[in-house]
Amino acid sequence: MQGRGGQYGKALAAFGAATALAAGAAAPAAAAPAARGGEAYVALGDSYTAGPGIPQQSGGDCARSSVNYPSLTAEKLHASSFKDASCSGATTDDMWRAQGANPPQLNALSKRTTLVTVGIGGNDIGFGSIIGTCAQLSPTDPVGAPCRKQFTAGGTDRLVNRINDAAPKIAKVLKAVHQRAPHARVALVGYPAIMPDNGVGCFPAVPIAAGDVPYLRDTEKRLNAMLQQQARKAHVRYVDTYRPTVGHDVCKPAADRWIEGAHPENPAAPFHPNAKGEQAMAGSVLRALRRH
Repeated sequence: MQGRGGQYGKALAAFGAATALAAGAAAPAAAAPAARGGEAYVALGDSYTAGPGIPQQSGGDCARSSVNYPSLTAEKLHASSFKDASCSGATTDDMWRAQGANPPQLNALSKRTTLVTVGIGGNDIGFGSIIGTCAQLSPTDPVGAPCRKQFTAGGTDRLVNRINDAAPKIAKVLKAVHQRAPHARVALVGYPAIMPDNGVGCFPAVPIAAGDVPYLRDTEKRLNAMLQQQARKAHVRYVDTYRPTVGHDVCKPAADRWIEGAHPENPAAPFHPNAKGEQAMAGSVLRALRRH
């Protein structure tokens, strides 16, 4: 079992590098005029918003894609102005603090802003380190749940606690958005379906043990439920990107996969949306905006 673990070393190193696309020598927030229209749109968020690894890339270490869901949303809405302040590796704290040369994301907002999307929270619970830990432990018990065992040792699920601890941080972000952009419609964007929505995964192609697949799936669903609850409390729209992406998870064939696994076959960071995934997320945002 120990020898099997060695084959994942490079994949884990690559994954760690990708999920560490955080504060560094990042470029200022991308601002681009769009076709004439009504919306002054600002996008805030982490790597699931930015789209690391998907061409064309900009924003230095923020790793923004020209076809991430904010860019596609701005295009469909014919926004009069568009500013993408998202940055890979961002936590809620980075709404107020700089990531390298990238200014605090909230600085992109103004009283003239009419639409804001926010995709944040995954890094507050330690998304990258959770996946890295689970992948590293998987060869020790590929049919069991070594990651769940570690995170629930002592009778308390530490990931549930992290989600609960992140809730007031999300609330604080949404309050700050309202304060800085008082006339804007605001949408809080959830996370897409990373793990298969049923079954035990696809070890060893994706190095997550069979019992840890449902554990990670349920953890993500709890995170999304928390985000939805905070959106409701703050009277903002919640964008469900999970249900529309079910069936396009890390275990699907490359042609059907919208979220890449440990070894991306389509341009994207490991365990992140590819271009099709970002397109699906943009569709979810547009549908949510039309419903209100």
